[in-house]
Amino acid sequence: MLLELSIRHLAVIEHVELHCKSGFHVLTGETGAGKSIIIDALGLIAGGRSSSDLVRYGSDKASIEASFLVAGDHPVWAALSRLGIEGNSDETLIIRREISAQGKSTSRVNGQLVNLAMLKEIGECLVNIHGQHEHQSLFHPEGHIRFLDVFGEPTIGPVKRDYQSAYEDYQSIRKQVRELQETSQQALQMADLYKFQVEEIRSVKLKAGEDEALQEERRKLSNAERLYQSAADAYELLYGSGKGLDVVGRAVQKLQDIAAYDTSQLQPLAEQVQSAFYQLEDAAHQIRDYRDEIEFNPGRLDFIEQRLDTISSLRRKYGDNVKEIIAYADRIEAELSLIEHKDERLQELQREESKAFERMSKLASDLTLKRLAVAERLAAEIVNELRELHMERTQFKVQVESEGERKFSPDGADQVEFLISANPGEPLRSLSKIASGGEISRIMLAMKSIFARVDRIPVLVFDEVDTGVSGRAAQAIAERMSRLSSDCQVFSITHLPQVACMADVHYLIRKTTDGDRTYTNIHELHDGERVHELARMLGGVEVTGKTLEHAQDMLSLAEDKKLRMA
Repeated sequence: MLLELSIRHLAVIEHVELHCKSGFHVLTGETGAGKSIIIDALGLIAGGRSSSDLVRYGSDKASIEASFLVAGDHPVWAALSRLGIEGNSDETLIIRREISAQGKSTSRVNGQLVNLAMLKEIGECLVNIHGQHEHQSLFHPEGHIRFLDVFGEPTIGPVKRDYQSAYEDYQSIRKQVRELQETSQQALQMADLYKFQVEEIRSVKLKAGEDEALQEERRKLSNAERLYQSAADAYELLYGSGKGLDVVGRAVQKLQDIAAYDTSQLQPLAEQVQSAFYQLEDAAHQIRDYRDEIEFNPGRLDFIEQRLDTISSLRRKYGDNVKEIIAYADRIEAELSLIEHKDERLQELQREESKAFERMSKLASDLTLKRLAVAERLAAEIVNELRELHMERTQFKVQVESEGERKFSPDGADQVEFLISANPGEPLRSLSKIASGGEISRIMLAMKSIFARVDRIPVLVFDEVDTGVSGRAAQAIAERMSRLSSDCQVFSITHLPQVACMADVHYLIRKTTDGDRTYTNIHELHDGERVHELARMLGGVEVTGKTLEHAQDMLSLAEDKKLRMA
C-alpha cells in the first residue's frame, strides 16, 4: 500500500503531503481544483512521461516522493533483485522522482539511481492508474487479446513464450530464404568475377608477410657492394695489424702491469678494458661473417623486383598488404562456394522453414486451446462481477477465433474480441457498437476487480471512471470499489456523492490564490467537514439544511452498508 506521498512544485502545487491508510480513498473538489495533478504525480512515480511544463512556474524543479509498504512475497521484490536494487528489511519501498525546469528527469528507488525503463517496470508492479482514456481500449478489439493473456498468464504464459520463440525462429529462417532468393540473380552475375579474382590471387601463391620480407631483401641486394665494402673496412679497422684490437690489447697489458700497485682502482679498470677488448673481438668476427655472407645476385634481385611488382598490382585491386589480399581471396572464395551451392543451401533453408512453420503452427494451435479455456473463465468472472454492478441480465463472451488462412503474429494466430448483450433478447455484439458510457465504466471496473486479484497490484487509481453514470449504477460502482479495497488500496477521483460516501478516507482538493499565485491544497476531511463536502456535491454551490441532512443520511447508510459487506 501507499504509505506517504509528498509533492513539491508540481504544476499549481507548492507542497502537499498525503499520509495514507489502507482501504478506499476518494478525492473530491471543484472542477479545476487540481485533482488530476495528484493522479499525475502517482503516474510519474510509476514511470510515466515527464515534461518541464509540469514544474511550477518560478521553481527549479518538481519532486515527488512515495513510500510503499509491500508484502515480502510480492513480485516487485523479484523485479528489484533482477535490476540490482537492494530492498529494505522493513518491506518499505521509497521512490523519488525529480523533474528540472529544463525537463531533465531523475529517478531513485531506495536511494539508487534508476533509468525510466527500470522505474516503469517497478512502478507497474505497484500502481495501476485507470482513467477515461483507458475506456477506449475496450472499444478496440486488437487490445482485447492482452486482457485475456494477462488474466490467464499461469495457463497461457508458458505456451505463449514457447510460441513466440518458435515465431522468431520461423521469421529468421524465412528472412534468410527471401534474401537468398532475392540475391541469387545478382550473385550469379558476380560468380564469374569472383572466379577470376580468386584465380588471379591464388595463382601468385602469396604468403603472409611476404611483401615486407621481399622489400628487406631487396634493400640488401640493391646495396650489396656498399654493404660489403663498409663491412670489410670496419673489420680491417678493428682487426688489422696495428689497428683497433691491437691498440686496445696493448692498453689492457699496460693496465695489468700496474694494477698490483693500486688494486682498488686499477684492477677494476683493467678488467673493464679487457672485457671491452673481448666484445670488440667478437664484434669483429661477426662483421667478418656478415661480409662473407653478402650475396651479389643480380638474378635474385630481378626476381624480387618482378615479385613486388606483381604484389603491387594485386594491392591496387584487393588490399593494402599481402595479409589483406589473402583475406579478400578467402572471403570471395567462401561467397563463391555459397553461390555455387546456392540451390542446395536454398533447399536446406526451405526444409528448415517448413519444420519451423510446423512447430510454430502447432504451438499456435496449443495457444488457441489455452485461450479458449481461459476465455470461458474470464467471461464467467466478468458476468459475476457485472451482476454485482446491477447488470444482472448481461451476457458477456470472450470470442477467440482463428479463421481461414491463419495469420501469425507475435501474439499467435488468434483474433480475440469481447462481445456483450446488455439487454435480454439482444444478440451478442462488439462492445464498441452497443455499450453505453455507464456500461463501459462498469465493465472496466469489473475487469479491474478481476485483474487486481491476478496481478496483485497494491494500489489502484481510478480517475473519474464513474463519469456518465448515476443513480443505481453509481451506487453499485461505489460498493464495488469499497469491496475492491479489501484486496488492495483504492484511490478514486469522483464527482459522485454515492461514491464519495463509501470511502474510508476522503480528501478535499481545493485551489486558492493569494493575489499573485495560485495554490492547490489537499485536506483530509473528518466528521462535519465530510458532511459539508457531500452536501456540496449533492446540491451544488448552495448548501442547505436539507442537503446537509441528506449528506449525513448517506454517510450513515454507507457505514451500515460497509459493515454488512465486511
